[in-house]
Amino acid sequence: MLDIKFVRENPEAVKQNIKNKFQDSKLPLVDEVIALDSERREIQQEADDLRAKKNTISKEIGALMAQGKKEEGMAKKEEVAKNAKRLEELEEKQRQVEEEITKKMMIIPQMIDSSVPIGKDDSENVEIQKYGDPVVPDFEIPYHTEIMEKLKGIDLDAARRVAGNGFYYLMGDIARLHSAVLSYARDFMIDRGFTYCIPPYMIHGNVVEGVMSFPEMDAMMYKIEGEDLYLIGTSEHSMIGKFKDQIIPEEEMPQTLTSYSPCFRKEKGAHGIEERGVYRIHQFEKQEMIVVCKPEESKMWYDKLWQNTVDLFRSLDIPVRTLECCSGDLADLKCKSCDVEAWSPRQQKYFEVGSCSNLGDAQARRLKIRIKGKDGNYLAHTLNNTVVAPPRMLIAFLENNLQEDGSIKVPTALQPYMGGKTVLEVK
Repeated sequence: MLDIKFVRENPEAVKQNIKNKFQDSKLPLVDEVIALDSERREIQQEADDLRAKKNTISKEIGALMAQGKKEEGMAKKEEVAKNAKRLEELEEKQRQVEEEITKKMMIIPQMIDSSVPIGKDDSENVEIQKYGDPVVPDFEIPYHTEIMEKLKGIDLDAARRVAGNGFYYLMGDIARLHSAVLSYARDFMIDRGFTYCIPPYMIHGNVVEGVMSFPEMDAMMYKIEGEDLYLIGTSEHSMIGKFKDQIIPEEEMPQTLTSYSPCFRKEKGAHGIEERGVYRIHQFEKQEMIVVCKPEESKMWYDKLWQNTVDLFRSLDIPVRTLECCSGDLADLKCKSCDVEAWSPRQQKYFEVGSCSNLGDAQARRLKIRIKGKDGNYLAHTLNNTVVAPPRMLIAFLENNLQEDGSIKVPTALQPYMGGKTVLEVK
């Protein structure tokens, strides 16, 4: 959410930002917010004048009564009562106007960084760099669920009977591999100085509104019936919510955390052949990283976060690339974002396995996350990035480590987490 003062002083810049995100239907909101803000300030001024007048008249009443001028004193009391009624009306009107301003401001997108390429959707995202040489073996690579089935590592039919489409049972070596990847990712981030955390898996509605836009919320979140609780779609939600209404001393910045959680998503509108199997599902587990920092440090942390994911995948010999998200592909709270994509030898193309985002002060403004500085309090910046998200990450892992006989090579870095196994054999 933007600062209302910024909108008031830079309306054309805010409108151009909306155009750059190809959301022209939101353009009228800028003028509407400015008009409401003007009305709010007029109401505030009248209310302040009445409060000041009340104090003055109260003193006059005391003086009149002391002088025995009871009749004049009673008249002043009637004036105070009349002003009090008007003040009550103004306070209610101000509350309504402020609610309307907040409602509209929540829809106006965050200002994107000047380095973000302008484009309508993800088809116009821009490749930044490739890491590792993508290899296509001279034998056919089956679909990832077929690889898992040969290892007796997945049961989708049972999951459909129990929970429906979009769920899975992982079994045996594949289930162990899934846990091994998460444990390795946890230790990888701890070694990089991040504090490990296991957060709540459900959060209140006001936290949801603080960390994401309404369209995202509608498309992703599962609500607990009869409760003010939502299942998290990523641990970023509860991790950023951890700092809600907090004033963090400057000397305690930055806050760098890596968190494990299950994640739950509606995946509204998911379709297509590559969304079969375990690519796009309603339940998965993820290791996440989040940073709460000073504004001047957020660009530096953004580069560190996506590099962490690249380094982790390369430590497992998986080729990856980074992709700069264009303006039209940015969620409304994001200033800048890039995807990390892993190489798929079967498809002979890259696919998304993680996303790194700098949200500037958007979440901090909504959740009132502030830093206590020498010259006063100011809003923090928040960032998040996927460390690893199996089972989607397993697709890249299995395809890039598949041997011609159907077995899976276990990279050196993962072997301690797999009980020393160097290969997973076909059952």
